[in-house]
Amino acid sequence: MTNNLEVARAAAEAAARQSYGKLIAFLAARTRDVAGAEDALADAFAAALERWPQTSVPQKPEAWLLAVARRRGVDAIRRRLTSEAGRDHLRLIAEEIEARTADEDLPDERLRLMFACAHPAIEAGVRAPLILQTILGFDAATIASAFLVSPATMGQRLVRAKSRIRETGIPFRVPERAELGERLDAVLEAIYAAFAEGWSDPDGTETRRRNLATEGIWLGRLVASLMPDEPEALGLLALMLFAEARRAARRNAAGDYVPLAEQELALWDGGLIDEAETLLRRAATKGVVGRYQLEAAVQSAHTTRRLTGRTDWAAIKQLYDALSVIAGSPVVSINRAVAIAEADGAAAGLSALDGLGDDKRLHDYQPYWAARAGLLARLGQTREAAEAYNRAIGLERDPAVRRFLQERRAGLAAEE
Repeated sequence: MTNNLEVARAAAEAAARQSYGKLIAFLAARTRDVAGAEDALADAFAAALERWPQTSVPQKPEAWLLAVARRRGVDAIRRRLTSEAGRDHLRLIAEEIEARTADEDLPDERLRLMFACAHPAIEAGVRAPLILQTILGFDAATIASAFLVSPATMGQRLVRAKSRIRETGIPFRVPERAELGERLDAVLEAIYAAFAEGWSDPDGTETRRRNLATEGIWLGRLVASLMPDEPEALGLLALMLFAEARRAARRNAAGDYVPLAEQELALWDGGLIDEAETLLRRAATKGVVGRYQLEAAVQSAHTTRRLTGRTDWAAIKQLYDALSVIAGSPVVSINRAVAIAEADGAAAGLSALDGLGDDKRLHDYQPYWAARAGLLARLGQTREAAEAYNRAIGLERDPAVRRFLQERRAGLAAEE
């Protein structure tokens, strides 16, 4: 029985990882009730963990979960609707369920759900978090961390957004070309946030993050195929491919973190880099420059080290100058300061970082303190550098990166 339970749990975990968003999108598209779809699917997974150890895992777990979730959804509607109009609505849903079999190929409606979440009726700041939760199953705490707000605040925003979709009857469809642009930013932001969450687990060892980078690239390819003339969709896909190309070089054989400047170039995936370059060139022909194209161009500049043996920091600094105008985020500002340090000297870079000191979001942001520590060390300010390293080490969750920072801090003492 124990072995059956383990097999069932593994199958349920695999189904959640591979099909969560697909199932939510299919269920919610019929009712426009995202929260209801999530509840029904949660019940279906709970039923699976109870029944599969006894009956064995079904041949098509996705179809089994869908059938159970549909029944739970109809039961919920039956409890909620008692009027004549409610009975009619229930009958229509029941007829649709009967018209489909459990063996059907489930249509992929994730893109429709993504654009519903990015509808103008949804508060702008919650569109991307809503996509992350509904398509990829992120919990509110994970999303809150990515967007630098409290879990409670994020949870409340997500609940309100789902209610908004149901109450206003937001359609689940890909918008017409004329209205596409205003929703595209939120869709692309969510895709990139998903990729970044998976990217932060380079070994793919955390169940919560596993395959998220792959999923982000898949979603990026989907949007780019839908909108082949949209330069930012092409730029985002190029950006993710440039980053993914370096995955194998981010850790050495012992599992230690390897910074970009010290990575073994032979481990970079040349095929992905070439594909990213092609996408970036295609985007450049569209005549509109945006955030993702510029970020991809930064990564392209880094990859030229394969050919020249050096990094063109002056070009990277110029790209970050442009990025700071288009997307003046703390992350861009920190990376710009690092580029300035490489191009113009550590003192100039530290001065750029000092200019960010009033941004409270940086007080608990590890990359800021790590960058500051590195520049202070280069300037010989070892005490201040050690303090900054201490702050960065305390904020870092990745054990390999933490060890790397600890080694750099230890190196300060050796230099004194």
